[in-house]
Amino acid sequence: MNRSTLRGRPRQAAALLAAALTVASFCAADAVARSYPFGPRTRAVNDLGNQYVPFHAHLWDLLHGRSDGGLLVNWQSGFGSSFLPDLGTYLSSPFALLVGVFPRDEIDLAVYVVTVLKTACAGAAMAWLLLRLRPGRWWAAGLLGAAYALCGWSIADASYNPMWLDGLVALPLLCLVGEWALGGRRRLLGVLVVALAWIANFYTAYMATLGAGLFLLLRLWLCGLPRRRALAAAGRAAVTVALGVGLAAPLVTVVYFGTKHAYPGRVTHFAPVATEDVLARLLPTTYGFGSPALFVGTTALLLALALPFHRAAPVRVRAGWSGLAVAVALSMQWTPTHLAWHAFATPNGSPYRQTFVLCALLVIAAWHTLSYGVPAPRALGAAGGLLALTAAVASRSGLVHSYAWPVLLLAVAGALGGLLLLRRADAGTADAASGAGPGAASGAGSGATSGAASGAGSGAASGAGGAAARRRTALAGLAVALLVGAQLGETAATSAVATRLRLNHLDDYASWGDRQRSQTQAVSGADGWPAHRTDPGREQTVGNDPMVVGGQGAQYYSSLTADVLSRTLTALGDGWTSRGRNVQSLDNAVTDTVFSVGARVHSPPDQHQRWNPRDRTPVTVSRQDVPPLVTVRPPTAPGARTGVDAFGPSPYRNQELLLGSRVYTVPALTVRTGEGEQPDRASGDRASGDRAAGDRAAGDRAAGDRTGTVIKAPRTKAAAARRPTIAAQCPAGSEVYLWAPHFSGTARLTDTPARPLTGRFTSDAAKIAAMQRLGTAPPSGRVRVELSPTRTGTVPDGAVGCLDTARLRTAVQQLKATGADQVTVSDGTVRAQLPAGSTGTAVLAAPRIAGWRCAADGAAAEPAGTYYGLIAVPLDGSATSVTCTFHPPGLRLGAAVGGASLLTLVLLGTLTAVRRRRSAHDPALRPATRPRERLTSAL
Repeated sequence: MNRSTLRGRPRQAAALLAAALTVASFCAADAVARSYPFGPRTRAVNDLGNQYVPFHAHLWDLLHGRSDGGLLVNWQSGFGSSFLPDLGTYLSSPFALLVGVFPRDEIDLAVYVVTVLKTACAGAAMAWLLLRLRPGRWWAAGLLGAAYALCGWSIADASYNPMWLDGLVALPLLCLVGEWALGGRRRLLGVLVVALAWIANFYTAYMATLGAGLFLLLRLWLCGLPRRRALAAAGRAAVTVALGVGLAAPLVTVVYFGTKHAYPGRVTHFAPVATEDVLARLLPTTYGFGSPALFVGTTALLLALALPFHRAAPVRVRAGWSGLAVAVALSMQWTPTHLAWHAFATPNGSPYRQTFVLCALLVIAAWHTLSYGVPAPRALGAAGGLLALTAAVASRSGLVHSYAWPVLLLAVAGALGGLLLLRRADAGTADAASGAGPGAASGAGSGATSGAASGAGSGAASGAGGAAARRRTALAGLAVALLVGAQLGETAATSAVATRLRLNHLDDYASWGDRQRSQTQAVSGADGWPAHRTDPGREQTVGNDPMVVGGQGAQYYSSLTADVLSRTLTALGDGWTSRGRNVQSLDNAVTDTVFSVGARVHSPPDQHQRWNPRDRTPVTVSRQDVPPLVTVRPPTAPGARTGVDAFGPSPYRNQELLLGSRVYTVPALTVRTGEGEQPDRASGDRASGDRAAGDRAAGDRAAGDRTGTVIKAPRTKAAAARRPTIAAQCPAGSEVYLWAPHFSGTARLTDTPARPLTGRFTSDAAKIAAMQRLGTAPPSGRVRVELSPTRTGTVPDGAVGCLDTARLRTAVQQLKATGADQVTVSDGTVRAQLPAGSTGTAVLAAPRIAGWRCAADGAAAEPAGTYYGLIAVPLDGSATSVTCTFHPPGLRLGAAVGGASLLTLVLLGTLTAVRRRRSAHDPALRPATRPRERLTSAL
């Protein structure tokens, strides 16, 4: 790209530079941290591995026609979950479609590339915005655009929550929409930008919209428009946002109603972090999960701090941008404004998700400083003093490590050195420009000078001017090198530190490898959907294994996990993490019968997790004779409760309710400590007030009730050798299960000839353990379970269940005899052909989430009933078929709002076109030009 091109298209050049610097720094940081794809360390931490990669894998399957389900229902997860809300939460970004061009087994690389592209586009958009606001050096706009894209919030928080990066892209675009509204231009494009931002990720788009609104209000004040014109511009912006959000309503309303039907999770309360922690996050190489990541680079920070002291800038500009940045910073620490930023609900996890708005304001303030000329040494000295004071206060924070200081000193030296060199180059340019005028006039008025003397003087002046120009160019080039090098270096270091420290703070998961490949092959070989389900297994790799390796299981992790699903599976003895929103696979013969799981994959524990036992056994598949997806149950008694609230405290009896047959013996227990003594009894108190509130809201008695026998963790090696035991009497040959949701450790049968299984249990404040099969009861029927606790927990009364497999086989044959002859499933529609004369209740083995409507034969569809948490349709004996269809709650409302917005947009567009045609014939009707701030330097 030559200079003439750069002069003609500075915005394009700045955007390309910002994108290039962003990609280079992002990838260099991962290479330094030896993180995927440049090293052996995994990137898949927390929700990136548990949710985003699996959801993108499911999107890949959708794009290639290989998924079980469609846009309405995901039949692979949670025994049938609503997919459109998940699509709007995790996958609605246009960038997400790029995963379809990658191979399926490179899904981790696909998500990485999408993350890098989003970040680069955010930098390009900010660079474009900066040059729209004020003219200036294109390379400086590119450098500050990259500073925004690689702000602390982006590299520390959003890099492993890639859906948030859509908000990082949206903010400068929405600010551009505000600029268009200010000048009355590009109204249609503005509406489309708003709609795209809210579709891509409505959560961060909401925050970006608030930030852009504050940006526009300040711009209106700085432009000094008359009140009527200012109100008109604000009105245009409000209409643009309303229409854009309206166009996005079909997706936004579905997500909103999805949150209303989701499991409540944990209620959190905002507590602002200490001031020293906030200031620490302005510095490079600092990291803290619960603090605002405000890092924007030392150059941008120094320029932003210098703005109040930069006398070349108008007072309004200095006061406006500095004041807005301070106001937003204070709003992050005050509970009412914190709630306003987060849609009036404190999020689980990081409480400073709006930090990118403040980072953008710091970058915009830095640009205004530089666009009015490089600050004088006095202003830079004042900024340096403020930075030193910030560092002094931040030094008391535990987030600042020893390696932060050399990085900060080098960054300050590079930033100040580059800015001072740039100022010196500017001074040389100004001197040359001021000296050219008088010299030229003197030469013109010197008529007595001989031609030879004139030629000699001209040559000397030309040589001196060329040397000065070269010196100025060298100074400017050195300044650019220092500024770019300092920013790239400290940003790469900060990102690398965040990548490494995240692995110490958050759970992490392996990228696609041999384990997933073996599981995929096993699932594919056993898959028989919809004749039966294939569960990818109890030993999970991530929280959404069915979306990664295939199959149709209970396992499901989403912010929108349905309340009815979590409560039903918990009542049946399932376990979960993330306070009920990450339900797990339940390896149990009865529940496999109820949910038509005819094949189950058995894998060794994930060897990536250090706490798992070392096990290299191969992946195997077990099969079981199960009834079809739709079965017919006897009529229930009038007035009988059949909802989730009808479940009792025992998961064994709850399973029998759904099965319709008595198959378990639940014996009395004798629990002893390692010393042979009777242990203490638990009082039944909840783990915490927050936990109790969540449990009561969900009606989850099984998860929250800790009554039972206390099993204490051993404190010494000698005590660990003497293990607690549970003794019970089971029918000979029955399968023995242990249900201990609040026990952590291992359990195994003793005194049995068959090789026992080792049940592993994990529970804490955020998770409960699932029921485990331990083996077969001996001929004597005397069962002895040996416990190895890793922490103090409880074993409830009725913890042991003895399954009569013969009775279960009889129950299966009865359900098959009366079940559907044929079942077809296509996205959100299930059709079943029933035996003639069927009476009672047709039960579809899927959770009764909101949105299901069913009909028998050709009758009008009605909201589906519930059969202990499953979909139910009453039968009167005349119907031979049942059809159930799913419509996500909120879709009709959203479609109506979207249609109204589209119609309004068309009408306004038509009116604008008519007005333009009229104004073309009447010059008095032509609109005024866009107002701009007063320019003091073209630079």
